[in-house]
Amino acid sequence: MPEDENDIEKLLGDYQAIQEQMKSFASLLDQLQSQKEEIEKAKEEVTNSTGKVYISVGGVLVETTKEKSLSDLSSKAELTELRISTTTKQYNELKSKEKQLSEKITQLYKQGGGESE
Repeated sequence: MPEDENDIEKLLGDYQAIQEQMKSFASLLDQLQSQKEEIEKAKEEVTNSTGKVYISVGGVLVETTKEKSLSDLSSKAELTELRISTTTKQYNELKSKEKQLSEKITQLYKQGGGESE
């Protein structure tokens, strides 16, 4: 019986660690979504602009072409999409592990509870 209790404690620790990782990934996904929205807004502004276009380089504004700016923003958007996709995949894998651990923990508790009653 003590072996089962150790198993449950280990599983609970693993479960909590996975939940913390999931929180981190969820936060990262929120940040990436915000970046994506900012990039899309910037692309829209550059597309609609009729005057000069500037980019920020190390805290300094530098004039650039509209085409170069749109190309850079498109590259950033692609990279952000890739990061969102990868992070979502990792989050979903963690979610699957969390579900499996939850089922194992529930099963062990039921087994332990059934024997003590």
